[in-house]
Amino acid sequence: MIKTFKNNFRLFISAIFVLALFAAVWFLTYNLAEPKTYDFMTKNVFANRLPFDTQKQVYGSDDIVLVVIDAKTAEKYRWPWKRDLNCKIFEYFANYAEPGLIVDDAILMTLDKDNPDSDRKYFNTIKKIPNFVAGFMPNVLPWENEADGKAYEKIFAQKYALEIEDKTSYAETLFNSMIKTPLEYVDSVKNMGSVYLPLGSINRNISAWAFDEVSRTQEYLIMLNDAVYPSIGMKAFLVSNNNPKPVLTDKTLEFGEPLNTKIKLLNKTYVYQNLHKVVFQTVSTPTRYYKLYDNGYSHIKYSAVDIMDSYDLIRAGKKPVINPEEFKGKIVVIGANVPAGSGLNDNKNTPIAVNHPGVDIQATSIDNIIHNDFVKIIPYWANVLITLLGILAIFFSVKCFNLAKSITSTLGTVLCYGLICIACFYFGIVINVLTPLVMFVLTTVFAYTYKYFLENRIKEKVQNAMGKYMSEDVMKSVMQNIDNLGLGGKKARATVLFADIRGFTSLSEQMSAQQVSELLNEYFTEMEPIITRYNGIINKFIGDAVMAIFGEPIQDDNHVQNAVKCGYEMLERVEKLNRKWARENKPEIEIGVGINTGEVFVGNIGSVNRMEYTVIGDTVNLASRLESYNKIYRTRMLISHAVYKEVKQFTDALKIPEVRIRGKANKIDIYEVLRVHYEG
Repeated sequence: MIKTFKNNFRLFISAIFVLALFAAVWFLTYNLAEPKTYDFMTKNVFANRLPFDTQKQVYGSDDIVLVVIDAKTAEKYRWPWKRDLNCKIFEYFANYAEPGLIVDDAILMTLDKDNPDSDRKYFNTIKKIPNFVAGFMPNVLPWENEADGKAYEKIFAQKYALEIEDKTSYAETLFNSMIKTPLEYVDSVKNMGSVYLPLGSINRNISAWAFDEVSRTQEYLIMLNDAVYPSIGMKAFLVSNNNPKPVLTDKTLEFGEPLNTKIKLLNKTYVYQNLHKVVFQTVSTPTRYYKLYDNGYSHIKYSAVDIMDSYDLIRAGKKPVINPEEFKGKIVVIGANVPAGSGLNDNKNTPIAVNHPGVDIQATSIDNIIHNDFVKIIPYWANVLITLLGILAIFFSVKCFNLAKSITSTLGTVLCYGLICIACFYFGIVINVLTPLVMFVLTTVFAYTYKYFLENRIKEKVQNAMGKYMSEDVMKSVMQNIDNLGLGGKKARATVLFADIRGFTSLSEQMSAQQVSELLNEYFTEMEPIITRYNGIINKFIGDAVMAIFGEPIQDDNHVQNAVKCGYEMLERVEKLNRKWARENKPEIEIGVGINTGEVFVGNIGSVNRMEYTVIGDTVNLASRLESYNKIYRTRMLISHAVYKEVKQFTDALKIPEVRIRGKANKIDIYEVLRVHYEG
C-alpha cells in the first residue's frame, strides 16, 4: 500500500510538473514569440500575396492618396517653416482638386509667436474647409494642472465628442488627459480625431512587459473620462457617411442602416499594475496592412512640394506639376516623413516594414474602415482547442505507433498545420502559428521521453518476470535482440551438466504436494547461485532435474573446469541441506550429476509462435545418459573422457572403462569424480 501511494504521488508530481512546463512554454511563446510570427506571416503571406481573385485589393486603395512632406520638400523649404506654407497645400485641394476628404495627420501644440499673421492665415484657411479632419493626441498621464485641464477638456468634448450608444462593461479607460492644442486651432477645425497608434501584440490580454514597439492594431474609439472620441480614421469614415451613430459593445462596433458595418473588436486589454489586473476599455482591431510599393508606401504617394509648386503654377496661369483632377473625390491624407534629425520623422515599426511612414499607417486605418476590409481573428478558445487536438494526436501517434510511423505522423501533423496557417493568413484569417507548433514539438519530446521510460519500465518488469523462468544471461540476450528474435542458432563448444534427485518419485509419494513443492523450491534455491557463480546458466528445470550450460551464452574459456567444480559443490551443498532437513524432520535426498563437453547446437528451438533457448546434440544426450548411469554404478558424479582430459589435474577420479552407452555404437570410458581440489 505504501509503495502504491509513493507511485501515485510520484505520478501526481510528474503530472503537475508537465502541466506547469506546458503552461510556461505556452505563456512565453504566446506572449513573446507569437507576435513576431504574426508579423512574419502578415508580411510574407498576407500583405504580399498574389490573389486568385484579381479584383481583390493588394495595395492600398486608389481612392486614398498620400501627400507627404518628404525629403524632397525639406530640400526646398527649410523646416520649421511658417504655417502659411501649409495653406498652399490646403488651398490647392480646397480650391482646385475637390477631394472627398482632407485628413491632416499632424497635431498642433503651440502657436508661432514670431509669426502670428502666418498662424492667423492658417486658421482662416482650414476654417473654410468643411471636409477637413485634423488630429489630436490622447495621453495616459493625468493633467499637470487639473483645473485648466478639465476646463480645456470640457470645451474639447463639447465640439468633438461622439454621440454613441455604449453597451460595454469594461472597468477602466487607458487615457486620462490629452496633449492640448491652442484654442484658436480648436475653433478653426470642424472635425478632429485621435492620431494615437497603439503598440504591441494583437493578443491584448497580456502583461505590460510583453508589449513591443510594433504597431499591429488601430484604436478606432478613444475613451477619455466620460467622453468618447474617434480616431482620425474613424472620423474620416464618419464624415464620409454623414456621421452615423455607432453602437459599441464588448465585442463589436456596429453601424446600422444604410451602412450595415460591423467591426469585430479584440479582447479587452489586461494590464497588470502592481500585481493587480486592470481591465481597460479599448476599441481596437488588427490593422489590415497592404503590400508596399517600391517607395515604401502602400498607397499612392505625392510629394508635398509638388502640390505646393502646382498651386503656385495654377495661380500664375501655368500648367501644374500635378493635375488637380487626379484627386477629385478621393481621400487625401497629409503627413510628414523626413529622415531622422529633421523633426519630421513620423515612422513606426509595423509587421510589414521597419520605419513604416505613420501617414501611410493612418491611411491604412482609413482604408480598412472605409472599405470594411478587416483581418479576422479566430477566438482564443479555438486556438487552445486546435492546439489540444494536435497535442493529443501527436501524443497518441507516438505512444501507439512504431518509430517510423509515429515520426511520419508527427511530421504530417506539423506540416498540415503549417499549411493550414498559411492558407488562413492568405485569406486574412489570423490563427496562432508558432505557439501550437512549439507545443507540438514539446509534446513530441515529452511523448518519446514518456514512451522511453514506460518501455524501460515494462522491459524491467519483463526482465524481472523472465528471470524467474530462465537464466538472467539468456534473458539479457533475448532483450538485446528483442527485434530480431527467430528460430535458429549456431554451433559452439559448450559443457552440459545434468543433476537429478535419486528416487524422487517414490519419495514424493510419501509427501503432500505442499511438502514436495517446499522441498524442491529450497533445493533449487540452493543450487541456482552455485551454477551462476561458475558462469553457468540454468537452461531448464525438468521436474526434479536441472540442466545447466557452461560456455554459452556466457563466453568462458574454463567452462569445462567450472562445470566440474560446480557439480562437486552442488553435491557438497546437498549434504549440508540433508543435515539441516534432518534437524527439521524432513526426508534426505541424493542427487546424481552427469557432465559432458563438446560441440552443440545452441539457439532458439521450437515454432515461430513458441520457442525456447536451449542446446541440442549428441553432447547433450551423453550428459543426460551419464547422469542416469549414476543409478547403475551407485555413484554421485560421472563425467565423460573429454571432460576428464580437461580436469584431471585437479580432480581425483576413478575410471569406469568400456561402458556401453545407449545410442552409442562403441563403448566409451567414463569417470567417477571422487574429489575436486578447488585450488587446482
